[in-house]
Amino acid sequence: MEMVTIKINGSDVLAPKGSTILEAARSAHIEIPTLCYLKGINEIGACRICVVEVKGARSLVAACMYPIDEGMEIRTNTPQVVDARRKTLQLILSDHNRSCLSCVRSGACELQQLCKQYKVEDERFYEGERTEFAIDKTAAHMYRDNSKCILCRRCIAACEQQAIGVIGANDRGFAASVGCAFDMGLGETSCVSCGQCIAVCPTGALSEKDYTNEVNAAIASDKVVVVQVAPAVRAGLGESFGLPIGTDVEGKLAAALRRLGFDKVFDTNFSADLTIMEEATEFLERVKGGGTLPMITSCSPGWVKYCEHYFPDLLEHLSSCKSPQQMFGAIAKSYYAQKLGIKPQDMVVVSVMPCTAKKFEIGRDDQSATGVPDVDIAITTRELARMIEQAGIKFTELPDETFDEPMGLSTGAATIFGVTGGVMEAALRTAVETLTGETLANLDFTDVRGVKGIKEAAYDVAGMKVKVAVASGLANAKELLTKVRNGEADYHFIEIMACPGGCVNGGGQPLQTAGVRNFTDIRAERAKVLYSEDKARPLRKSHENPDIQTLYKEFLGEPGGHKAHELLHTSYVKRKVNASK
Repeated sequence: MEMVTIKINGSDVLAPKGSTILEAARSAHIEIPTLCYLKGINEIGACRICVVEVKGARSLVAACMYPIDEGMEIRTNTPQVVDARRKTLQLILSDHNRSCLSCVRSGACELQQLCKQYKVEDERFYEGERTEFAIDKTAAHMYRDNSKCILCRRCIAACEQQAIGVIGANDRGFAASVGCAFDMGLGETSCVSCGQCIAVCPTGALSEKDYTNEVNAAIASDKVVVVQVAPAVRAGLGESFGLPIGTDVEGKLAAALRRLGFDKVFDTNFSADLTIMEEATEFLERVKGGGTLPMITSCSPGWVKYCEHYFPDLLEHLSSCKSPQQMFGAIAKSYYAQKLGIKPQDMVVVSVMPCTAKKFEIGRDDQSATGVPDVDIAITTRELARMIEQAGIKFTELPDETFDEPMGLSTGAATIFGVTGGVMEAALRTAVETLTGETLANLDFTDVRGVKGIKEAAYDVAGMKVKVAVASGLANAKELLTKVRNGEADYHFIEIMACPGGCVNGGGQPLQTAGVRNFTDIRAERAKVLYSEDKARPLRKSHENPDIQTLYKEFLGEPGGHKAHELLHTSYVKRKVNASK
């Protein structure tokens, strides 16, 4: 790699030739502000917040797009630069809903932070016409408030990156806005509820629908309220309370949930182990019985909805297993309710998920095994953080506590469900030992690990070569499934997760600014938490979970049996593709 020497604010900086001024400045510990730019996602140089002076250039240049070259001299904080950034912010505010105190992003809004940084306090440009927008609440998982949109187009780029593209720029000039084709509501389109648009939005224009009031009302009622927590939540929640990315807060998470008033605090990892028992059994039955292959995982509701819209001809390849969230609810309202001596309708099951698509999933058909919804309320990691803050709980000061039993015990295999490749690895640990009747010497299937979009591997198992593939992010899923559809791929088992990197990067996880996202692999840092926890667990294979064994012995019978199918399996529907841009 050829390196060049440039000057930034009078100091020599050595950086790779062709890198941008923004990247070179960051390597010199200087952060140039951005609003529209996201590395690898939205590189359009449109917002002009990142402008800098370059000696010899006729005008200010966008640091996010401008490549460096030998001898270049750059100034990032001159009066001219500061004035240009301040005027840009003033112009944005001139047509911006400034109800900041009540905004869901108050204190974590990138626009708000920049206005504070550049002391944008006056009302310049604020007099005059303003655009009026109705809030779009048609989707099950989120809303769009265009009065807070700054037209950065990050959400459009994220949706395109996911190979969905149901939003784009409508109209032009002062009337321009982000929305769906023909002014349709988001809920009327082929949106898959992944929430990646929310994750990249710099303001409060996009957010998940908040159900924290409903949770608090349930806790205050006479019903038994149990909560389940997905594995990725413990890898992300700490960021909402100032802890470094990649901090494991499992113990404090359990403690906080008890202090919120839940009757029982359980771990979705328990039902992740249960999912593996059913999924591995289904896979082996397909292999031995000549069933439809490749079998594809069904844990990610965003992926499932994507398949229903865009690859309905491949639905028979989907595992019929419910997701761990839904399996947990079904077992809680049958097996556990029976133990408590209560009716299913007298129990409220709340799930805390890194995923906005879970809000859609709880309302799907065929997700009410006991005659009432398996899960009543799904909230995101962010919503839980708001509940903890509102309750005055000092999260970082909490002692570590453990989950309740019998639905709190889990294995390392369940923990890694939160990362791309984790479901595959967990399933292989059980499937291989079941096929061979032997104990695996090495439980780490490292070929399917990592944040690479598509991973492939082949394993010799009991005289058979088992070919597997893993995809995360729906553009990668599209590439892989197109090969399957065209007969160009020969796999036995495929894992797909809607969000790039898996659930640790879900649309409901704590938000990070562009300054962090551009230079930190958040997915990898959060994934380390789950792999470390897997390593540390005394049990690392789902079929060795004693509480899962007891569940089958006392209640379900055998994996894949009649009762298990009634409670733990589901069906899918072919959906139309509506209003793609």
